[in-house]
Parts: sequence; structure tokens; C-alpha cells
Amino acid sequence: MPQFNIHVAKAHLSELIQKAILGEEVIIARDNKPIAKLVALNPPKRQRTLGFAKDLITIAPDFNDPLNDFEDYQ
Repeated sequence: MPQFNIHVAKAHLSELIQKAILGEEVIIARDNKPIAKLVALNPPKRQRTLGFAKDLITIAPDFNDPLNDFEDYQ
């Protein structure tokens, strides 16, 4: 984990944020003593909705019937 003093962190904040977005943890220090950690937030996951595609997808009635081309393999 790279460590940066506050003065350097202020001057290079956008670069440090980019490092955090890429998954790196960045430590911010005062007088070389760690005081904060900069990490990216995980985006909230959307709640899944069951059955949202109901009646949008149809399956042929003979879907499970054996295929004529594969009689030799059965």
C-alpha cells in the first residue's frame, strides 16, 4: 500500500483516486503517520426481479424431443 503525506495527496488527488478505482488502497499520512485510507466504493448491486422476462421467451413444444440427426449416438 503506497503512503502519501497530505501535501502530496492534495497535489495529486485525481491520480490517487484513479489508483483507488483500479483496486489499490492508498494511505494518507500526516508527519509520516497513517491517518486515512483511500479505497474505491463498491457500486450497490441492483435487486434482482424474478420473472421479469415471463411471456417474452417461448420454447418450441418439441424442445426435448430427440433430434433425427443424432439417432446413431443414442
